[in-house]
This record gives sequence, C-alpha cells and structure tokens, in this order.
Amino acid sequence: MASAGPTSNSFISQRLKLHYVDWGNRGAPPLLLVHGGRDHCRNWDWVAEKLKGRYHIIAPDLRGHGDSAWSPDGNYDMDGFVYDLAQLIHQLDLGPISIVAHSMGGNIALRYTGLYPDNVHKLVAIEGLGPSPKVIAERAKTGYAERFRKWIDDKRQAAGRTPRRYATLDDALARMMGENSYLTEAQARHLTIHGISRNEDGTWSWKFDNYLNVWPAFDMPHADIAALWGAITCPTLLLYGANSWASNPEKDGRLEHFNTAKVIEFENAGHWLHHDQFDRFMSTLDEFL
Repeated sequence: MASAGPTSNSFISQRLKLHYVDWGNRGAPPLLLVHGGRDHCRNWDWVAEKLKGRYHIIAPDLRGHGDSAWSPDGNYDMDGFVYDLAQLIHQLDLGPISIVAHSMGGNIALRYTGLYPDNVHKLVAIEGLGPSPKVIAERAKTGYAERFRKWIDDKRQAAGRTPRRYATLDDALARMMGENSYLTEAQARHLTIHGISRNEDGTWSWKFDNYLNVWPAFDMPHADIAALWGAITCPTLLLYGANSWASNPEKDGRLEHFNTAKVIEFENAGHWLHHDQFDRFMSTLDEFL
C-alpha cells in the first residue's frame, strides 16, 4: 500500500482481547468494515485507502481471526460474534454508524442492525445472509441427535489437528491464489502477508483458529433471523457475485423479509466481489454511502 496504513488497537469483549485497526480522521462520520470467515481486517485496505479522507474507518479482526484472541473453548457461535460487534460500537461510542461487511461479517452485521436499528445509518452486506433456503431445508432432514453427534466428532478431530505449515511465504501465497482465481498476485500477496504468522521453526501458518472450521451445530431459528432482517430500518444493500456459490436473495425469496434492502448482482465476480470487481464495488459504495 502507498500509505503507512492504519494504527493497531484493541478492546476487551467477554474477557477476550480483540484487535482492530483505525484509519484516523476521527471527526468524520464513522464507517465500520467487517471481514468474513477465516479472513482478517487488512482485507479492507484498498477500500479504506479510497474512503479514509471522508470517513473515520474502523476495521476489526473478529475473534479467532487475524490478531484477535482465540476463543478458549474453541466455540464460535454467532451470538458471540454479534456481542463483540455490539461491544466495539458501544466502547468506541460509534453509533449511529455505517457498516460494510462481507460473508460471515455480513451475517453478524445484519443481526446487529436488526437488534439495534437506530445505531446503524447505512448497511452494505456482501453475501451475508448465510445458507440459502434450499441448503437449510437439506440440513433439516438430518435429525437433532445426528447433527449434535457430528458436531462432537468434528470438534474432536479439530482438537487433534495441527495448523498447516507452509515452508515459504510463496507456498502460502499459492494457496491464497488457488482459493480465489480472480485475485491479482499483488492482491493475494497483501492478503497473505497480513493473514499469516511465522512459526518458531521458520514455517508459516494462517492466523485464524482451526476451530473456525467447525461451525456450531445449532443457531437461532430461521424465523427469528428473518424477523431481525425485517427490523432493519436503514438503507441496506445486499451485494452478490454472479459466479459465487452464494444464493441471490432476490431469486430465492429471502429479500421479502427486508423492508429497506436492494440487491445488486456483480457479473464476473465470485464470493469476494469487493476484490474481484473492485472499481465497480467502489463506485457502488460511493453512490450508496
């Protein structure tokens, strides 16, 4: 990046020390950038560079991600993530705030906004609605006890799994580029450098907690989640990549639960559309914010 970048800070949430970066400009309207699962706050650097002159930008590392602490019990339920977001906004006295969030971060931000609609000025959620109705219906065919047993088995496996080690930074970079073919090498290198730590033996491992790969077996009832979406009162953008695995809510019916939301689909983009089609994303963001 051309500038020196943001300053690193921390706050406490449920006894966890969580990290966030602050891009300065404190007198400007606050803007929160929330990353997705197994990602990190520096994934937003390109966006922050463009907007830092107009907004006071805060970008947190979610618990178990980046430079934030890992949950001691290895559990990462959505309630905890929503609490952390609420705690950050409360501690820094940021409300009412605008939020741009991706994937799991979008899921968290949507729930927070439904809980505290007066605290959010505008909301952009990039593929943040979670599993599609079709996927939810398929999962529901599996009984409660079977799902619970599978969760226990998966947790046991995670407990015995050591984080993957890469011999060189370039090996990790190749893994990053393999995950998203839309990324340029410069984008992938930036994301890799900020998303990886060096081990004592000189190898490299991703910063996120491996337990994040074990999603909780149970969540809020879907009707209650939809009710939170319906409680959102601020202007809301739901962005989707045409080539993503995520289901477009305008096509699967979930948009009906929103009162103030609009869906925009990006051609030639996957799940990380804010990287895949950066110029169009920024144009859309500028017009909306």
